[in-house]
Amino acid sequence: MADDNRRGEDDERGPGAAYQMFVVMEDLLDKLKLLDYEEEVLSKHNMKPLSRHYFASSAYMPSNPGEQFFMFTIIASWLINKAGRPFEQPQEYDDPNATVANILSHLRAFGGLVDFPPSKLKAGSGEHVCYVLDRLAEEALKKTGFTWRRPNYPTEEMEDESVMEDDAELTLSKVEDNMTGEPDDDDEEENIMDLEALKSRTNQSVSCTVLSSKPDNILESNTDATEWNLEVERVLPQLKVTIRTDNKDWRIHVDQMHQHKDGIKSSLKEAKGYLDKLQEEIGKTLEKVGSREKYINNQLEHLIQEYRSTQAKLSEAKELYQQGSGGVTERTRVLAEITEELEKVKQEMEEKGSSMSDGAPVVRIKQSLTKLKQEIVQMDIRIGVVEHTLLQAKLKEKSKMTREMHATNIPEPAVGVY
Repeated sequence: MADDNRRGEDDERGPGAAYQMFVVMEDLLDKLKLLDYEEEVLSKHNMKPLSRHYFASSAYMPSNPGEQFFMFTIIASWLINKAGRPFEQPQEYDDPNATVANILSHLRAFGGLVDFPPSKLKAGSGEHVCYVLDRLAEEALKKTGFTWRRPNYPTEEMEDESVMEDDAELTLSKVEDNMTGEPDDDDEEENIMDLEALKSRTNQSVSCTVLSSKPDNILESNTDATEWNLEVERVLPQLKVTIRTDNKDWRIHVDQMHQHKDGIKSSLKEAKGYLDKLQEEIGKTLEKVGSREKYINNQLEHLIQEYRSTQAKLSEAKELYQQGSGGVTERTRVLAEITEELEKVKQEMEEKGSSMSDGAPVVRIKQSLTKLKQEIVQMDIRIGVVEHTLLQAKLKEKSKMTREMHATNIPEPAVGVY
């Protein structure tokens, strides 16, 4: 199980602490396989299986921080849900800081120790990523009721070899005497009799002979000798015995080591002579190349000096060219500015000349004056009409007032009886 207190200060840990995450990653992969992450995570998201050191960071291992962080969030959310706490599966474009904060909050709820900054998890690999996933896997295994048990190693039973003291028993010396050589073809290997099968056959034959009773008379063979020899030649390949060697025996490995050692020594003696010759040839060739190089340098010394002086003149010419090109560029820029100002002045002069030679404004002024005179005449007529109307109104009012005055001054007629 993952230990919460296994991560401390760097000076308190041993030199092997840097490689502890590789061990934790291997344990994590076993726990994920116990939780059946291939079917529930990889098949669902169409992802490849994790390697043994997928989340372990190292300078000698290729890394993809974006992919590893996305895989970390997917597996962490799945483990949290497996542990019995609801957690929404993060998406690819979610805020990584919020996702990491949610994962660490659930880890604290499980009782996990979080003594590192959340930014350590954004890389997608490293010691802290392995620790978080391993701790969540432990909680998921607890939720499923899984418990670790001691391994049961199978006991190897030694087979008791029974020694049969009989005429039909084959000893190793007899087998070596009768063996003519190892067959090379596959057809001959099929015809070779196994030692275990031969033992079983001999045991059966012995048991049969014990059960059978002794013959009363002397047995006499009626078989022809030539036929017997032909049958022996036919059955002889099947009577060859093969002894199966155990590859786990240390004696075989020691013999193989000695054989390889002798082969290396013999090969080294042969190769050493060739290598010494090759070294001598390479040394002579290097000496020839060095002397030839010195000779060429001496012969071409004056050409090299001329080349160097020419190269210095070329660099000076390049500097002069750069200075001249810089002055030309500056003068070209000034010329462009002056040309632009000249174009503006020309455009203004053209506009003023066209306005002075054009009679359209005078015609427009005359038309405006004519129109203004017509409007003045119309206004005079309207003013005269209004004055005439006012005069008639005043006259009517004056005549009315005169009539009213005369009407009030006339005496009333005397009323009498005629």
